[in-house]
Amino acid sequence: MEREKNWKKVLYINQCFPDNYVQTSFLHEMEKNVNIKTYQYWNIVKETGMITQQLCSVCLFVVLFIYMDSGLLDPNYLILILVCIVLVCYASRSIIEKKGKYKGRDIQTMLIFLTLAFGLSPVLQTLTETISTDTIYAMTVFMLLSNVLFHNYRVNEPISRSLSLNASVFASVCLASRFNSRMHAFATVTLALLIFALWPEIRKTLEVHVRGAAPIMTLSSITTALIALYSVSSMAALLFSLVIITFTFLIPLWLIRLQPSKNNIHGPWDEAVIQ
Repeated sequence: MEREKNWKKVLYINQCFPDNYVQTSFLHEMEKNVNIKTYQYWNIVKETGMITQQLCSVCLFVVLFIYMDSGLLDPNYLILILVCIVLVCYASRSIIEKKGKYKGRDIQTMLIFLTLAFGLSPVLQTLTETISTDTIYAMTVFMLLSNVLFHNYRVNEPISRSLSLNASVFASVCLASRFNSRMHAFATVTLALLIFALWPEIRKTLEVHVRGAAPIMTLSSITTALIALYSVSSMAALLFSLVIITFTFLIPLWLIRLQPSKNNIHGPWDEAVIQ
């Protein structure tokens, strides 16, 4: 005991102890799971709504492309509807956030995007026409998966947000090259900008300023996506239902089951803190 009292936890003094020596009471101060956060099942289910809404947005984008590709949807009508939706969304956001009238830069940004998309639609239409359709569809699937994976789920990371949006725009450019019409290409890119750029901002505004908006938007998105997928393929609607059930109910249950296995230790040693 007298020998242990002479030991000091420093490395710059020569002591008659090995470098890996610690006192016998070293581990007495160790604690486990200090300030651990306990998750509740239904809270996790509610939070998965953000992922579900993004998956539904991807499904709706794909279904509308299939409608245009099969000739069931006129791109001119789609563009007219999209412009009306954009105006309504900006007006609703302005009213909800109590900003009064539109901000001039919002309208200016919208017009710039629409003008650029319309002016570049002939280029976008022929940009990847030399690539086979199978390769285009494979790249589109990969880009849409990247959009879902890197979407900003309440994480303030500009790189992730930019990567998600760029992936969705690249997917729309790939699909636009499968059309022979300029208006089809313009409608595809505009649709991608509306679903993947504007709609997430509207969702965020509603969740912040309207109480109970999150579960309503989640149920509405699921219903819309299932109806749209069922109109194309009943098997696709069934598979999507299984995916939604897995993400919404099964994965949170798995997380709750793994929660007791969490084992974080804290003690008298110098812990590394990630800044």
